[in-house]
Amino acid sequence: MAFGREGGSLQGELPIATLTRLSDLLTDSAGCLAYRAVGRMGPGRRSQLLLEVDGVLALCCQRCLEAIEYRLDLHSLLEFVESDGDLTQEELEDDSRDFLPNQRELDVAALIEDEILLALPTAPRHDDCALPGSRQGSATVSPFSVLAGLHGKA
Repeated sequence: MAFGREGGSLQGELPIATLTRLSDLLTDSAGCLAYRAVGRMGPGRRSQLLLEVDGVLALCCQRCLEAIEYRLDLHSLLEFVESDGDLTQEELEDDSRDFLPNQRELDVAALIEDEILLALPTAPRHDDCALPGSRQGSATVSPFSVLAGLHGKA
């Protein structure tokens, strides 16, 4: 990939509304995410791409179904290879980078969306919230409280 060999750099803002594969996970698609992509050469003279994405996504809390602000601070190192057969077992087990097939052209917006989808929590939820329909703050009455009154009547 020429971008890595030449040490290219690309940065900008990506409107959240254009990330259509994320739309079902969001409560609001307003705003933008800031991104930066930097090309470089890695070990074995392979092109690498350092991808950084920052911003806030409005996800749906899986417990209360209300909006939850999810701070996205994504840093991914992607290395381009000719084929999976070029990778050693040690490289396959290395979690510090991901490998992609070498391509002439790369859709940066699609790559950013892929990386975001991989980084999102499986079931986003607030640290402290109630289930839908429950009244938060209402005192719960134990079904056994009536037994306390029977203690002295026997």
